[in-house]
Amino acid sequence: MTSTRGRLCAALAVTLVVLASPTATAQAAVPTGGASAVLSRMTLAQRVGQLFMVGTPATAAGSSTLSAISAYHVGNIMLTGRSHDGTAAVAAVTGALSARVTTSSTYGVPLFIGTDQEGGLVQVLSGPGFSTMPTALTQGTWSPTNLRTWATTWGRQLRTAGVNVNLAPVMDTVPLAYAAYPPIGYYRREFGHTTSVVASHGTAFVAGMSTAGVVATAKHFPGLGRVTANPDTTSRVTDRVTVRHDAYLWPFAAAVSYGVPFLMMSTAYYQRIDPYHPAAFSPTIIGGMVRGDLAFRGVVISDDLSNAVQVAAWSPASRALQFINAGGDMILATNPAVLPAMYGAVLARAQANAAFLSKVDASALRVLTAKQNRGLIPRAT
Repeated sequence: MTSTRGRLCAALAVTLVVLASPTATAQAAVPTGGASAVLSRMTLAQRVGQLFMVGTPATAAGSSTLSAISAYHVGNIMLTGRSHDGTAAVAAVTGALSARVTTSSTYGVPLFIGTDQEGGLVQVLSGPGFSTMPTALTQGTWSPTNLRTWATTWGRQLRTAGVNVNLAPVMDTVPLAYAAYPPIGYYRREFGHTTSVVASHGTAFVAGMSTAGVVATAKHFPGLGRVTANPDTTSRVTDRVTVRHDAYLWPFAAAVSYGVPFLMMSTAYYQRIDPYHPAAFSPTIIGGMVRGDLAFRGVVISDDLSNAVQVAAWSPASRALQFINAGGDMILATNPAVLPAMYGAVLARAQANAAFLSKVDASALRVLTAKQNRGLIPRAT
């Protein structure tokens, strides 16, 4: 009886994984012609939806998040919290999310489904089928080749669960003097205490994820390694040392040179670069440094703009508008309760302002191109 039950459970797990594949579920509804053609055929409401990544618990597809896909055309989801139930359970969640992809919701464009799978204390998904990942600081003691191999394995585990975006690796360098401070050093989220180690191991992590077909995210530009508080839980978090062409930016430049698809913005202030705006709201940092100095052409995603104390002084609508105006592409809102205000503000501004509409279209195209590059949208023939 036990043997039979085990075989049935194994078969069920495989079935769930197959059913949960976002590519298999939705790709047939995507028109041919590539990212540009898809963009041209989407409604403005659908294009705006591609600019949001909304959270849902990793253990369940929340009703608010499911509604966000259907009602607000949201094209990207983040699994939050913790799941200890393994790949089959997560695949059931991602399958439920992907089932909301229709012609009317996202024009048939499959979802990017992401999570935080860094290692150590920041590993959202665990249980059967997922390896226990060591901290990034431990990963940084391995050879880059070994780390790339392991990152490929971890990425394949994510793909099995229906996850195609990893909001990792952390490319922040933490000098020893800051090693005891959150949000990076205290939790050993950095690969090392020198930019050379962070650059080599961060790009190895990116490479492994890419080999597995998972979009990696270099974070948190221009760095949280030299702050002493966490922007998620504290206001007025400020880096007082980083300058525009700082040596500590080298790991991010290395990731961009390698071809990392996503780059996440910090919400800290940078006193010596732009003391008036958090990085995620700064045209100097996004437009000048990310798009100009680094020549990054991929997707600029925010850190969480829903619950972070650092941005609580701004209304949800203002947060969304400032990020897009500064040059950002994808708004991360782990709490779906703020979505209606954010989405409504972006849609209304795009309808009323031609310059802002141009920013929306450019950002939506970058998101769709990233999906095309990962096989979620067929390329033009």
